[in-house]
Amino acid sequence: MYSLFPGKHGFTLEAWRAFVHSSVYLSLFWKSVKMSLIVSAVVVALAYPVAYYLALSGTKRKYVLLLVLIAPFLTSYLLRVLAWKVILGDQGVLNTFLFWTGLRSHDHPISQLLYSRFAVMLVLAYVWVPFVALPIFVALESLDRRLLEAASDLGASRRQAFVRVTLPLSMPGVVAGFLFVFIPTLGEFITPSLVGGTSGYMYGNQIVDLFGTGFPDWETGSVLAIFLLGVVAALTLVFARFSQIRDVAAS
Repeated sequence: MYSLFPGKHGFTLEAWRAFVHSSVYLSLFWKSVKMSLIVSAVVVALAYPVAYYLALSGTKRKYVLLLVLIAPFLTSYLLRVLAWKVILGDQGVLNTFLFWTGLRSHDHPISQLLYSRFAVMLVLAYVWVPFVALPIFVALESLDRRLLEAASDLGASRRQAFVRVTLPLSMPGVVAGFLFVFIPTLGEFITPSLVGGTSGYMYGNQIVDLFGTGFPDWETGSVLAIFLLGVVAALTLVFARFSQIRDVAAS
């Protein structure tokens, strides 16, 4: 007799107890949270000036520039990640440039560029910047320009108008862009598998390994996956609540 699921099927909370009391899984989760927070903050910081320029510069070609920004990311995700392996490798573009300039010898390349946390966060930031620019662009595009004119008439400088008018009104787009990066990168496993190595190992990699190795532990893998799903659901509810509060305040 064949069974779809391996092992015994009685209901038990033993896997949850093991997860809560395990320092390995929780430490890996918090490591992934820190990496995702850093990536999300860097991506928002890079995407905001781009979106600000496209939305408020007044250029007539802003939609063309937006298309140019997104166009390279219509190619395969795996190809773009593998391209970074070529750039960051010991014999890659960056190390070759350092060899050519004499800053490093051929026997001592910067091996930390690849298979590290740095490589994972760099590639993830590269991947998400254009997509985070979109919600911020939409928020800035819908900004009432008369508010900026009123701020100028009242004697506010451009910096003061940005801090007190533009930035607060664009915060829904900023928060949406932040979560747009944080939620998927928290469970990311493809990028760490390709460029992360052991130091770039993330929570999503652990879930994949528990399901896909030669000795799978589906019970523990399910607990880790459900825990991640609960965290994502909680963040989504918080953002929905934040958006409702902003809408009520704006009205």
